[in-house]
Amino acid sequence: MTQGKEMIRVANGQGFWGDSILGAVRLTEEGPLDYLTLDYLAEVTMSIMQKLRSRDPQKGYATDFVALIDRILPRMVEKNIKVIANAGGVNPHACKDAVMEVLKKHGQTGIGVAVVEGDDLMGDLDSLMASGEEFKNMDTGERLAAVRDRVTSANAYLGAFPIAEALDQGAQIVITGRGTDPGLVLGPMIHEFGWKADDWDRLAAGTVAGHIVECGVQCTGGNYTDWQTIPNMAMLGYPIIEVHRDGSFVVTKHDGTGGRVDRATVTHQLAYEMGDPAHYITPDVIADFTSFTMTEEGPDRVRVAGVKGLPATHTYKVSMSYADGWKSVGQLTISGPDALAKAKLCADVVWARLAYDGFEYSEAEKLVEFVGAGVCHAGTLEAGAPEPAEVVLRLGVKGPDKGKIARFGSELVPLVTSGPPGVTGFAGGRPKATEIIGFWPALMDKSKVETRVSLFQS
Repeated sequence: MTQGKEMIRVANGQGFWGDSILGAVRLTEEGPLDYLTLDYLAEVTMSIMQKLRSRDPQKGYATDFVALIDRILPRMVEKNIKVIANAGGVNPHACKDAVMEVLKKHGQTGIGVAVVEGDDLMGDLDSLMASGEEFKNMDTGERLAAVRDRVTSANAYLGAFPIAEALDQGAQIVITGRGTDPGLVLGPMIHEFGWKADDWDRLAAGTVAGHIVECGVQCTGGNYTDWQTIPNMAMLGYPIIEVHRDGSFVVTKHDGTGGRVDRATVTHQLAYEMGDPAHYITPDVIADFTSFTMTEEGPDRVRVAGVKGLPATHTYKVSMSYADGWKSVGQLTISGPDALAKAKLCADVVWARLAYDGFEYSEAEKLVEFVGAGVCHAGTLEAGAPEPAEVVLRLGVKGPDKGKIARFGSELVPLVTSGPPGVTGFAGGRPKATEIIGFWPALMDKSKVETRVSLFQS
C-alpha cells in the first residue's frame, strides 16, 4: 500500500479475448499512464480454457496476453506502468511461466509477477456441496446436483482486494483468474490510496469507474448509437480514469486520439449489462449507479463525483459451465429474384428430406434464419419494404443425441444442385456436431473461498 499520490491514471486496453492488441499498445505509447488493465474473460471463455488445459496442462490461459507483454515490455518498464490482467484463466501459473520467459528473453530482471488464485472451484465442488452449498441456478432455482456430472468449469468472481495485495507486495505484473471486470481497475485504487474494506463510497466509486472502462472503447465512441458523429473511428482512444484519493474521477483518453468522451458516450456504457442500477452488486461493495453526478469539464473529460455505496454481500457469484448437448449450424447464400421465397423453400426442403430419412426435430430444436430479411430486428421494418436481392439462409439443430445432430449437416450442401436456382456461398465443409456449453450462475458463501497471492521475481 502506498499513500503518496493524490491522483493516478488507470486505463483499460482490452474489452474481451479477441479485442485489438493495438488498444494496449497505443495506451502505453500515446501518453502518461500508471496502470494498464486488461480484461480477457467471459463466461464461455472459462469453459474453453478448461477444455484446453485438460488436453495440455500448460494451456488454459489467454496466450494473447503473453504476446502483448512481449510487445509493450520496453515501454512498460521505461514508464513504470503496472499491468493487471485476468489472462490467467484457469491456469494462471502457466500464464506466469510464459510471461517469465518473455522477461528472460528481453533480459529484464527484478520485475515482480504476481499470481492471484482461489477463484477456480472445479476441484472443490463436491466438498463444497457436501458442506451445504447447493449452487442454485440464479435464473431457474434448480440445484447444481441436476447437472453436476456435466460441469466443465466453476469459478468464483473474486474482488479487488487480492489485486491490491499483489501490488502491495511489489508486483509490476498481476495475473488473475476469474474476478469482476471492475475489480481490475479498483485494485490499484485500493493499493494506492489505502481504501479499506468498509470504505463503501470510495469502493463504489472505483467500481463505477471500472464498469465505465471495462469494455474498452465502448465509452469513447465504439458501438455508439450516433456513430456518424464519432471522429476517426479507426483510431478510437482507449479510456483512461484519472482517479483521486476521495474517489472522484475523470473519464478521458489520450490527446490526439480518435473517438469522443462526453456524457452521452459514458452513459451508453454505464447502461451496459445493468440490472438494478441502485444495487450494482460486486464482491467488494454494492454501488448505487443513481447516486452520482457527471459533468463535462472540458473536451473529452467527464468528471464523476458523489458515488454512494452499500455494504458488500456475504456471497460470491459463481460462474459455471456444463455440457448441454450438441448443435450443428450451417449457412448458404440465396441470390437473385425471389431470394427470400427461395430461401424459405430451401429450409422446407432440408427438413422434409431429413424427415424422410427418419430424422425429425421439434421447433425448439431447430434454427431457421433469413439474414438480410430483417432477422436481427424482426418486426421493426416498415410495411412494404422491398425484398432483398440476396439472403443468407442459416439453418441449425440442437439436442442431446450427437448422431441425430450430425445427420443434419449432410442435407445442406445438396441444395446447391437440388434446390431452387441461385444457391451459392457454401464453404468450409459440412456443418459438424459441436458441444453446447450451458451457463450456470449461482451464489456461495464467501468464507468458503480462500484467495492466494504469490509473487515471483524475474
